[in-house]
Amino acid sequence: MAGIDPGQFAILAVSSSWAATSDPLMSAYVEVHRQGRVATLTLNRPERRNAIASQQDCDELVAALAGLQADESLGCLLLTGAGSAFCAGGDLKAMQAGGGIGARDTPEATRRNYRDGVQQVIRALWECELPMVAAVNGAAIGLGCDLAACCDLRLAGRSARFASSFIQIGLVPGDGGAWILPRVIGLPAASELMLTGRTVTADTALSIGLVSRVVDDATLMDEALQLAEEIAAQPLKTLRLTKRLLREGQQLPLSAVLELSAAFQALAHQTADHQEAVAAFIDKRPPVFTGH
Repeated sequence: MAGIDPGQFAILAVSSSWAATSDPLMSAYVEVHRQGRVATLTLNRPERRNAIASQQDCDELVAALAGLQADESLGCLLLTGAGSAFCAGGDLKAMQAGGGIGARDTPEATRRNYRDGVQQVIRALWECELPMVAAVNGAAIGLGCDLAACCDLRLAGRSARFASSFIQIGLVPGDGGAWILPRVIGLPAASELMLTGRTVTADTALSIGLVSRVVDDATLMDEALQLAEEIAAQPLKTLRLTKRLLREGQQLPLSAVLELSAAFQALAHQTADHQEAVAAFIDKRPPVFTGH
């Protein structure tokens, strides 16, 4: 696939209206570009390896995800980091200074800080009905690893590195990683990563199922965008329904998933895209999906 021309993108600002604009607006931490049915959300603090430093960073991520989910013309979200890292997790310097996303004056205040900050980011990612592809372009450490794990698919550049390294700084995964990571790579592999804090290469991440593909750094964004576009080309309404079924299927019994599947199928049968797909199959032509 040819290199991506930044001029092809509409740049979106984090705002209540989430309207596309021709002005190069961006938030302090989150940058969103739109190309067709795909939105690319970039963590944009490369000088700090895109570490999350504050409640404002968390709020911006949550607002961006809410705005993207509300846009019914989108079919896929691509998550990546600016510069040479995906996300180095929480900003330790900000934590040491008594701010950031870590400790507060009392245990109660610290608990609230986690619940209202990084945990809201994880909730927003996990509950987002847009299919999500992570393009892991470098270090994905601690919280950064869990951000990637919340996505449906993960592609890694060869320089990518992964760690659930909370234990090495005397902490537990306060962002919910103990729930997320075992669902992606299984309990034994997640236990080994969390109990040792070990950093693993992209190839090791591939071998344990943390990523689905390892590609050259130079082609990572092109290949991730190509995958996102392939997903986004499908019927938009049923994309979101299928994503929701996959999420719920990880925690509900089969009987409940069957009931939910029947309800979602009833909705899917009423879409114009389903009717078009059937007509195209019968007519032996490619379907033209409109998102309705």
